[in-house]
Amino acid sequence: MKTVNTIYSNGEFVSPHGTEIYDLINPSTNQKIGEVTLADVTDTKNAIAAAKAAFQTFSKSTVSERIGYLTKLKTAIEKRRQDFIDAMIEEYGGTHQFVTMSNAHTGAWFDSMIEVLNTFEFERTINAASVRFQPVGVVAIITPWNASNSSVASKVATAIAAGCTVVVKPSEMSALQTNVLMEAFHEAGLPKGVINVVTGLGNVVGTELTENPGIAKISFTGSTAVGKSIAKRAVDTMKRITLELGGKSPNIILDDADLDKAIPMAVYGAYMNSGQACIAPTRLLVPQHKLDRVNALAKATAESMVVGLPQNVDTNIGPMVSVKQFDKVQQYIKTGIEEGATLLTGGLGKPEGLEEGNFVKATIFTNVSNAMTIAREEIFGPVLCIITYQTEAEAIEIANDTPYGLAAYISSADSERAKRVAAEIDAGRICINGFSHDPLVPFGGFKQSGIGREYGVYGLQPYLEIKAVLS
Repeated sequence: MKTVNTIYSNGEFVSPHGTEIYDLINPSTNQKIGEVTLADVTDTKNAIAAAKAAFQTFSKSTVSERIGYLTKLKTAIEKRRQDFIDAMIEEYGGTHQFVTMSNAHTGAWFDSMIEVLNTFEFERTINAASVRFQPVGVVAIITPWNASNSSVASKVATAIAAGCTVVVKPSEMSALQTNVLMEAFHEAGLPKGVINVVTGLGNVVGTELTENPGIAKISFTGSTAVGKSIAKRAVDTMKRITLELGGKSPNIILDDADLDKAIPMAVYGAYMNSGQACIAPTRLLVPQHKLDRVNALAKATAESMVVGLPQNVDTNIGPMVSVKQFDKVQQYIKTGIEEGATLLTGGLGKPEGLEEGNFVKATIFTNVSNAMTIAREEIFGPVLCIITYQTEAEAIEIANDTPYGLAAYISSADSERAKRVAAEIDAGRICINGFSHDPLVPFGGFKQSGIGREYGVYGLQPYLEIKAVLS
C-alpha cells in the first residue's frame, strides 16, 4: 500500500490542510494500491500566495537564468524515467509499450523551450515604440490522468521559459506519478514558490484556481465539457486561457494509398494508449469501393493485437483507467450496435481471462454513418469506426463534419495531394502518412477541441503579455 500525504508548496513538502482521502485503484485488478490525501481550498490559496510572491522576483529573471532552470528540471525528471514508467503502468494501466515511448521524450519539452529562448526577442522596436513581452503572472496548470507527467512537464517548461510561476493541479488519479514529479521538481532546486503542486478534486482545487484573482492564466488539458466550465468561471476575472480539449479525429485513406501499410497503422493509431488519447484517429474514412479489403485488413490487425496486462511488453491494449470509464465505453459499443453499425470485431464484455480488470475488447465498427453517436462523440476507448466515402470532396466534408478539430491524419502515395487535402481539413495538427511529433510545432484544436496553442514559440506567447511603450 502506497501513501501520498504531502503536497508541494513554497518549495517544501507539506501536509495538506485537506483531510479527504482518495483511494488509488489498479485498473488491471480493481484492487486498492494506495491512498492520497487531497488538498482543499486553503491549500490552494496558500499555493497561489506562494506563487504570487515568487513571481515578483522570478518574473525579472534573465533568459540565461531560465535556461539554467530548464536544464536542471530536465536532468531531475529524466533521472526518474523508470519510476514514471512503473507508476503509469500500475496507476492507470498504461501499456509498457506506450509509457516507455512516452517517457523517452520527456526531456524534449525542456530542450524545445531552451531552443525557443535562444532566439525569442522579448523586446522589439516598431517605429519609435518599444514592444515588450512580459510574463503574464501566476499560471494554473490543470492536467488529466491519461498523460499526466508529460502534460505537466510540457506546461511547466513553457511557464518557466516565460518567467511565470505555477500552481499545478494534476488529476487525483495520477497521485503516484505526481509524487515522483514533486520529488524531481524539488531536486531541481528552483526558487521557492516558483512551482507548487496541489493534488485535489476539480470541484474544489480546480474551482478555486479558476476563480481566484491571484491566477492570471489557466492552461488546461482535458475534456471539452470541463474546458467549457473552466472558461465560464475564468471569464469573471478575465483570466487568459489555453484549452486543449477532446477530439474525434478523422484518418483519411485516399484511394491511392497502400492499404497493406495504411490500414494496420490506422488500427494501431486508433488504439494508442488503449484508445484513451485525445488525438487518436478513431474515424477511419475509406473509399467505398475498397471497403471489403479495408474490413479484412482492419479485422485481422485488431484480432492480432494483444489485450492484456499492461506490464507485459507484448501488450498493445491495457485496461480502461476506471470502472466508470469501462462502463462508458461499453455503453458506446451497445449504442453502436443499436444504431445499426456492423460490428466487425470485438464488442461487449471483457476478453477471456481478464475479467477482474477494466479490459475492453479491441472493437471495430464498419458501415458507420457519420451521423451515428459512435462517430460523433469521443469514446476514449479501443473503438474504431470505419466510414466510407465516394469522392475526395466527400471525404473532406465528412472529416470536417464534427464539433471537434484537434488532429487529423491522411494517407496517400502522393504527398502533394495529401497536402492539398490537409489544407481543407479543420484541425490543429495533421499528420501525413504516419504519426509524427515535434515539440516545437504548435498543438491545439479548432472548434470545440480547444482555444490557443501549446509547444514551441506558439505555446510560449500565450504565457506573455504585450506592453507597448511609445515616445
